Amino acid sequence: MFNEEIKSVIQLIKAFPTEQSCIDHLEIIRWDGKVVSPFDASSKVWKCAGNKYQCKNTGKYFNVKTNTLFDNTKMELQKWFLAIWLVTSFKKGISSYQLASELNITQKSAWFMLQRIRACFGIENYNELDGIVEFDESYYGGKNKNRHADKKSKQVKTDKDWSDKVAIAGMIQRDGKTTIIAVPNTQKETIQPIYRKYIKEGSITVADDYKSYQGLEQYFDHKTVKDNANGYTHNYEPGTHTNNIEGFWKHLKNCLRDNYNNVSRKHIQWYIDEVVFRFNQRKDSQNSRFHVLLYNMQVRTTYKELIG
Repeated sequence: MFNEEIKSVIQLIKAFPTEQSCIDHLEIIRWDGKVVSPFDASSKVWKCAGNKYQCKNTGKYFNVKTNTLFDNTKMELQKWFLAIWLVTSFKKGISSYQLASELNITQKSAWFMLQRIRACFGIENYNELDGIVEFDESYYGGKNKNRHADKKSKQVKTDKDWSDKVAIAGMIQRDGKTTIIAVPNTQKETIQPIYRKYIKEGSITVADDYKSYQGLEQYFDHKTVKDNANGYTHNYEPGTHTNNIEGFWKHLKNCLRDNYNNVSRKHIQWYIDEVVFRFNQRKDSQNSRFHVLLYNMQVRTTYKELIG
């Protein structure tokens, strides 16, 4: 097993100087010495030339990249490793334009690489939370009045009309992890089942007085902070606040605004998963974040799926 602690890009390049060194590392991570066919896990496997294997039961050939984020890629694995290192290390992520410059590739290739990587970030989202949990709803999308003429929504009449924005439900456990999910809307029937699914029943929950939260007190020890002219207030003990989830909303929107020119509704959950991954892994080392992603690389995404 690879035990070297990597702390910089230079060390990463030295640790994986060739394509074969990258392949060997992925084989250790994926199979740990016992190759398993992705087509039939019960089948015997024959080793072939060129880092290929054959599944005896199906007759199909495969390699360590089959059915992973690296499937059918023509890009050198060292560049993939660098991309994963950068996107998991940068606090606000990295744009496809910057990655293209760093790796000396086209922006289109960099975008495809990033989207494949983002498809794996969901491993750190969708956590069951307990203890003290703050939850809130938010919206992503610029003000209609600031948009270009051909991008303005004719249905939106005021800046408080959020019908053309992406609704997001968020939960954060004090001193713990967070779960953030893009939702169709913030109506009671939509978001309450989500909060009940990801927050352990009986937990202490804190939220504002949004009408869609009414009734959650039968499932949680629920406390409400009220919004008034003087800010958010409450009638409970110190510590009853929603500062953590509010802070996460600011961090999420800064990441999306500062690095990405356009985040589509179709792909926004992947961008959210990316931010959640780095947030939930914030206390871990860069080396740990890099390897957590590699250990969960078995998510295959095609270009057709991305643009379809």
